[in-house]
Amino acid sequence: MIKDYEAIVIGSGHAGCEASVALAKKNIKTLLLTLNLDSIAFLACNPSIGGTAKGHLVCEVDALGGVMGLVADESTIQRRMLNSSKGPAVQSIRTQADKVKYHTTMKGLLEKQKDLDIKQAEVSNIIVEDGAVRGVETAQGEVYSAKAVVICSGVYLNSRIIIGEYSKFTGPSGFSNATLLTQNLIDLGLEIRRFKTGTPVRIHSDSIDYSKLDVQKGDDNIQAFSFLTSTPPQNIVDCHLAHTNKKTHEIIRNNLHLAPMYNGSVEGIGARYCPSVEDKVVRFADKERHQLFLEPEALTTKEVYVQGLSSSMPVVIQREMLHSIVGLEKAKIMRDGYAIEYDCINPTQLYPTLELKTIKGMFFAGQINGTSGYEEAAAQGVVAGINAAQKIIKKEPLVLDRANSYIGVLIDDLVTRGTNEPYRMMTSRAENRLWLRQDNADLRLTEIGRCFGLVDDYRYEVFSKRVDEIKKIKSYLDERFYKGSLIEKLFNEKKERFPDNGITLFDALKRNSIFISDYVKLFGDKFSSFSTFNLMQVEIQVKYEGYLARQQIQIEQSKKQENTLLSGDIDYKEIKGLRIEAAQKLSKIKPLSLGQASRISGVNPADIAVLTVWLKVKSKKNK
Repeated sequence: MIKDYEAIVIGSGHAGCEASVALAKKNIKTLLLTLNLDSIAFLACNPSIGGTAKGHLVCEVDALGGVMGLVADESTIQRRMLNSSKGPAVQSIRTQADKVKYHTTMKGLLEKQKDLDIKQAEVSNIIVEDGAVRGVETAQGEVYSAKAVVICSGVYLNSRIIIGEYSKFTGPSGFSNATLLTQNLIDLGLEIRRFKTGTPVRIHSDSIDYSKLDVQKGDDNIQAFSFLTSTPPQNIVDCHLAHTNKKTHEIIRNNLHLAPMYNGSVEGIGARYCPSVEDKVVRFADKERHQLFLEPEALTTKEVYVQGLSSSMPVVIQREMLHSIVGLEKAKIMRDGYAIEYDCINPTQLYPTLELKTIKGMFFAGQINGTSGYEEAAAQGVVAGINAAQKIIKKEPLVLDRANSYIGVLIDDLVTRGTNEPYRMMTSRAENRLWLRQDNADLRLTEIGRCFGLVDDYRYEVFSKRVDEIKKIKSYLDERFYKGSLIEKLFNEKKERFPDNGITLFDALKRNSIFISDYVKLFGDKFSSFSTFNLMQVEIQVKYEGYLARQQIQIEQSKKQENTLLSGDIDYKEIKGLRIEAAQKLSKIKPLSLGQASRISGVNPADIAVLTVWLKVKSKKNK
């Protein structure tokens, strides 16, 4: 039986949700195939969204017209601004989400989406003819035709759960895994890898002695993920802090021979930046304790997630470790911690559009590309969805770069440099992070989202009003010139020297000790009509004006290389002066620009110089 669709998305995790919504928003008749409808947008690991650099990704997905930010805001039960004592470039939103509400909200959103059908089925075969995707076949015997397929299989490909000596081929949280697709991908010529991640125990809230733990409150009056969220999400629950101790570490050391990652029973490569507790004890032997965060999973359950205690130790050892921790002496385990191995691909096989280089119309997004985290998956999903649609309608693809987004950094790192472990986004990966902040994600990307058809009229109207108000605030500050009175008094209070010739409110705000909140207190009604969020945006722009200007110069300089495009059919082995290693790497990656070529491991500045000269000579010959 053949059913016609224009696009098919395989997998309903965070990448699959964004990809399918992006396609459907562009009026592409789309089918979303998932192993289990109950696993749609399921928070299988930490019940939280955002975090360091990850919060940036969520805001960027939202700015492009994606849905993760909206659903995260709606399901928030606690939220915090990480790194709030530091500059705005590294501040990141992190929310504790109600995992039940997150799933049901996202599922409802997908069910209401026009041009999107959802079906529970396992894909066994991707149909390819003449080097292009033609559709998929399911294990149940159905065949669906399509012009593009986006594979977002997450950690489900041949996944295996490991707890001590126990192992079972299954997906996370007891969901079924996908056992048929990996071999099909291998037959199609893809390079497959084996990665690993893990999760800690979940314990019963009533068995925790909270009197012995430190309370961790949420933050009020901070930015929401979505620029459409008009009413800030409320803090409903408290989280708590606990710590491992010498006894906990002793239990772990005495039983390392039982740890799957140390006795050789785990084959997959784990994430360096998200280690298990046994790995932390070994790697940081000088630490007397490690911090643990006790986070409620939902308002409708007593389950509490013990972040920081990820382990695949035998259940008896997990319980012994848990009971050695102050406040958790009588904690009851509801779900054991486990490690999970799964198949993924080498992402250097993809173009920056996330399309496979060898098969037209086949796109990949999410953890199958070697990333970790819900946010990295969603970021890839929205880009893959847009580009699958662009492929179908035969329009130019979307390629975000390192200068305009964290998403651009993420994808460029994956397809240019690859990854030998689950990739996690961090602020340190972005060289332009002073410009790439979460507070200005819409100012950087909403016009792009509008251009590619994901930003609807309402979202664009909200964005336009924000842009107009920011201009009004800056104009208001620049027009208000003072020679004394209240402003001079403010300068004296802040121990700042007041200029003899007076100063505008705009220039005064450049002083380190003077803030927009001071103006609100001084002038009250004159600033009350402005949004607090927009006032803070202006303050950041004014205070960092000089630094931002310098970074823009650097960005413009780097664009020269990014705008020098490279054809996909260049025979690098024929270019004289290019080292053999460089030619091999360039032939494999097939960079789209000189800038991307310069970031390939094994390609040095001398190789780029040779390539630049070759391009100039070729250009002259063509002319």
